[in-house]
Amino acid sequence: MGSLTHSTAPALVGYVVRALDLQAHLFEVTLTVAQVEADQVVSLPVWIPGSYLVREFAKHLQGLQARQGNKPVAITQRDKCSWQIHTKAGKALVLKYQVYAFDSSVRTAWLDTQRGFFNGTSLCLRVHGQEDTPHQLGLSNEGLPKDWQAATALRAQRVSKRGFGDYLADSYDELVDSPVELGAFWRGEFVAAGIKHHFIVSGASASFDGARLLADTQAICEAEISFWHGRQPQQAPQRHYLFMLNAVHDGYGGLEHRHSTALICKRADLPRHGQAKSGALSDGYTTLLGLISHEYFHTWNVKRLRPAEFARYDYAQENYTDLLWFFEGFTSYFDVLLLRRAKLIDNAHYLKLLAKTINQVLQTPGRQLQSVAQSSRDAWVKYYRQDENTANATVSYYTKGALVALCLDLSLRHSGKTSLDAVMRALWLRCQGGPMTQDDLLAVLADLSGQSYAVQVQQWVHGTADLPLKKLLKQHGIHYEEESASRLDQLGMKVSEQQGIRVKSVLRASAAEQAGFAAGDEWLGVATGQGKTTQRWRLNKLDDLATYLGSDTSCRALVARDQRLLTLPLNLPDTVRSVTLTVADTQPVNAWLDGKRPA
Repeated sequence: MGSLTHSTAPALVGYVVRALDLQAHLFEVTLTVAQVEADQVVSLPVWIPGSYLVREFAKHLQGLQARQGNKPVAITQRDKCSWQIHTKAGKALVLKYQVYAFDSSVRTAWLDTQRGFFNGTSLCLRVHGQEDTPHQLGLSNEGLPKDWQAATALRAQRVSKRGFGDYLADSYDELVDSPVELGAFWRGEFVAAGIKHHFIVSGASASFDGARLLADTQAICEAEISFWHGRQPQQAPQRHYLFMLNAVHDGYGGLEHRHSTALICKRADLPRHGQAKSGALSDGYTTLLGLISHEYFHTWNVKRLRPAEFARYDYAQENYTDLLWFFEGFTSYFDVLLLRRAKLIDNAHYLKLLAKTINQVLQTPGRQLQSVAQSSRDAWVKYYRQDENTANATVSYYTKGALVALCLDLSLRHSGKTSLDAVMRALWLRCQGGPMTQDDLLAVLADLSGQSYAVQVQQWVHGTADLPLKKLLKQHGIHYEEESASRLDQLGMKVSEQQGIRVKSVLRASAAEQAGFAAGDEWLGVATGQGKTTQRWRLNKLDDLATYLGSDTSCRALVARDQRLLTLPLNLPDTVRSVTLTVADTQPVNAWLDGKRPA
């Protein structure tokens, strides 16, 4: 599925990847370097761009061997992820090694009897000093079932009908930014704004409606290309694109790449034959389409227009930026909004999803401690390493970042001069689809609106005060109502209900914290009433609480902690609020959601 464009430059660094052992989950990689330096250094990345956590991919590399000609070459490991090969300069070097692949996420590598997948950051050693030379990737079908295919967004050189053969990348960056899917997957394609898009799905059941997924994805892609380039879709940066979706029993996630994206979803969330194609989408399918919209929007926002700190990736350590609130948060704002503009959801559905985001932020105590700029920089140690205290100490740059985008968009529209749509397009032109800073954003905001937004950005992005959501939404025809949250939200805890009720986290100053609940507690039951009216109930799931409490707002909770049985006094005061959004004035709502220029 790579483009058939041929590079005229010879590949100086070449990899051949084959499945060494499906049952043992082992890939074998043969790396050939045409000419090397004396004592050549090679390394494996410790992280993958788009997922801000040091994951130590080298822990799965084994059996590294080196040869020049017919002679073995000594290897010295320099640190956790790099090796010095004691080579003679100017001669060809051949490295061979294996990689254990048993992580089903979109970030690493997987291999079993049903499917194969890998990112180059997990399999491809970087040859220091030759990162900007052409790289070749050979995909071997040796040892694979006969019905397996291969797919990648890399440019094809000599490739079979099933996708096996040689692919070319202009650099190491392009090589490792092009994941590979292997298996007996479903495949389809469509054209959006003149650009060919391929879609492959692994793990789908027989009920999967591929035609509907293609049609809905096409609508998303056309809406996003139009968003960025208006009546000049030929200016879109991608000449081809590949969606790679792995459907599993329980999973969710996506990772953006320049010409492709790797996605994972619940199998039950796929569209099914026989489902009505009119009316509201199911929650699960809407979630999938939102994920597709999000990752495709990244084609512009983060893969090309990106933080200045990411102008050149350092694969050996963390790459810090304060701007994930923009690149992930603004993408999270537009991903659902563009579902509305693609006519896949209506106004009511959009407002329901927006209210969900608002409630997530307002019910996160950490928003009062951490700004979204701090959240961006802390991603390496906090966002991807969540624990029982995460919600109390942090705020998500995805959700609050989306609300910052909302506030900017509504503020700009209220001025009557511009919109966030126009700001994004102007940023694309100003930065030439490349590195940008917060100063670039401030300059464009001032240029298009005629006023400075420095104070708003300082307060909303670098401060911890709540955003002026109610005021701005009311100005655009939205009825913003705060009402008492559900009994379960009043508790202020998150639980696992796999085997009984196990407390995962307790929110700061919540009813659960005041009662004395702690992460790890097993909630066994409740006692209601007093004296002769006392009733004791076993809890099997959290929903049982509302049934047993009735109109009561207090009870005694029986929990097990470290093999001790504790009785905790639980009161549910009416303090946690939930926001609902409805249309009060159709005209301004449609003007905003349709993306019309402010009058």
